[in-house]
Amino acid sequence: MDHRQQDVFEFMADHDVKFVKFAFCDVFGRQKILSVLPSLLPKAFSDGIAVDAARIDGFYRPGDSEIFLFPDTATLSLLPWRPSHGRVARFYCDIRGEDGQQYAQDSRKLLRDAVEYARQRHVYVSFGAENDFYLFRTDEEGNPTDVPFDGAGYMDEAPEDRGEDVRRDICLTLEDMGIEPLSSHHISGPGQNRIDFEPGLALECADNVVTFRSVVKMMAVRNGLWASFAPKPIPDQAGSGFRIAMRPKKGSDSCADAFLAGIYRRAREMSVFFGSSEESYERLGQFGAPGEVSWADTGRASLLRRKKDGRIEISSPDGTANPYLAFALLLYAGVEGVEEDLPLPPQPPAAQRNPLPRSLQEARALCRESAFLKRLLPAEVLRAYAGGN
Repeated sequence: MDHRQQDVFEFMADHDVKFVKFAFCDVFGRQKILSVLPSLLPKAFSDGIAVDAARIDGFYRPGDSEIFLFPDTATLSLLPWRPSHGRVARFYCDIRGEDGQQYAQDSRKLLRDAVEYARQRHVYVSFGAENDFYLFRTDEEGNPTDVPFDGAGYMDEAPEDRGEDVRRDICLTLEDMGIEPLSSHHISGPGQNRIDFEPGLALECADNVVTFRSVVKMMAVRNGLWASFAPKPIPDQAGSGFRIAMRPKKGSDSCADAFLAGIYRRAREMSVFFGSSEESYERLGQFGAPGEVSWADTGRASLLRRKKDGRIEISSPDGTANPYLAFALLLYAGVEGVEEDLPLPPQPPAAQRNPLPRSLQEARALCRESAFLKRLLPAEVLRAYAGGN
């Protein structure tokens, strides 16, 4: 037993942990949970805990029957909303196949591969995220309705903004779990909110995004509400985005321009990984969401935005994006731009710019045709997103 595992057992005893949740995501970034007793941890560390691969979206391939969850000791966290006696802890898990090898469709593994790919080329990137969500009222039985929690607008204050207390609960819970919120406020749509948090390394930030989505949903329910990360939950109102910020460096120097150029070149073919629902494409081109492949130094309506401090932002992703896959593809595309020393593309007149996909069907077709994506992703992941063989 290594010292990290021993530290885990001591942590469990010190905090009276009685249940442990093993967390992982399917290929669409939907979190899955398996609860075990702490007594099962030695087996989990040595042999993993078996799960039926055929029941997880995008995981099954002929010959698979089981996958095995191995807790990542670096991700141990208490769930603050659970009782203080008989507490509940949570790990994110690494996944292996029956052959003991890392499971090809594990999106955390795919992000690790991308980080290593960049590191070997001396490119290092930190990630940050802004997450939008709507709060809806629930009925007497706790089921979600289509009635927004309030009618407030951008950065309105209480009492028009009724989400202030819910956002406070979310931020305090995130702090208890080791995630530092930076800002929170009401945004354009009725019942629409935004919280962003401290940037970090790629895998840490992606884990934090998944945690964030879970915390938002839990705190909403505890306040008698329902949280939605859907891209366009109200047809005639602003959609909800998942804006991703990156700060790329090669060695100690910024390589933002070439990194941005690489993403710009691959943006259309990567689109289905930034928005995997039909609603995703109803959002684009409206209420400030980008509708075309563009970049700018100012203006949040551009697909890509370059900041003076070396940051790059992309604004097409939404809450249906798997953050691990989105970050991985952004790394590959950006590093490709750095490797080729791509110049920033000239910005043509708006009428001549390439549009982003107008539908999920178009985005899937672009994915199926992409040699770039076929080179990087397992066939099962591509099939899950794009269909086909």
